[in-house]
Amino acid sequence: MAYAELPENLQVFYEDDDFTDPWKKPEAIILQHGNSKNTRLWYKWVPLLAADYRVIRVDARGFGRSSVPPAGYGWSLEGFARDIRNLMDYLDIEKAHLVGETVGGTFALQFAHDFPNRLHTVTACSSPYSFRGEQRYLDFYNLVKEKGVEAWVRQTSTSRLPEGTTDAGHREWYVQQMARTNQRVVMESLAYLATVDLTGTLPEIKVPALVLVGADAGESTVRARKMASLLGNGRVVEVLGVSGFVQHEAPEQCVKVWREFVQNV
Repeated sequence: MAYAELPENLQVFYEDDDFTDPWKKPEAIILQHGNSKNTRLWYKWVPLLAADYRVIRVDARGFGRSSVPPAGYGWSLEGFARDIRNLMDYLDIEKAHLVGETVGGTFALQFAHDFPNRLHTVTACSSPYSFRGEQRYLDFYNLVKEKGVEAWVRQTSTSRLPEGTTDAGHREWYVQQMARTNQRVVMESLAYLATVDLTGTLPEIKVPALVLVGADAGESTVRARKMASLLGNGRVVEVLGVSGFVQHEAPEQCVKVWREFVQNV
């Protein structure tokens, strides 16, 4: 566990796990969480990857243990992408695999567009690419404003880890991790995201891209198929038996699919 001092007075918290042979220099994989989350949500992925890769988990600006920007900060996908680039420079990582979950996948896709020479591959798990015109994001904003972050998280929790297929303790822990996030940060980021649409950007992304989603995730499954079809070099894999957020509901299957994808790039 460590902090990186980055431009724009940003202090980024990151975790760096590497259990590869010490005489080798492994490729790095960067795991980026989504909105109102932190590095801990990737806990299952690390032991599945760290024997072969240098695994970097990062708390995005304003989230987890990273510094919170002042009120009125200009949130943008480009800004999140620059933060990842700056962290790579700080850690002397020239090129990496980038995996993002939910909105973290949206950040990752923007990074793949802006800094393609810094990536081997990009992966988006249960991720949206177009928020503009979606009333639910404005509804989420109003809910957070009126009742707080935890109320929003609890009201939407079954879409992440469905009841009946996941452990109740896992679900409650997940809620508590998200509920720690600064209310203003969640509101400001939701307000910004409601303006985002990457539909025109996806075809310009030529980095090999994997889109992961649950096969039974309804609207998210449909969205993932569309995303993969729009990407310049993308493919979608639907994990059977998963109706929630695939990266948390089925981490072992996700890592297996990801490894096969990377081996065939």
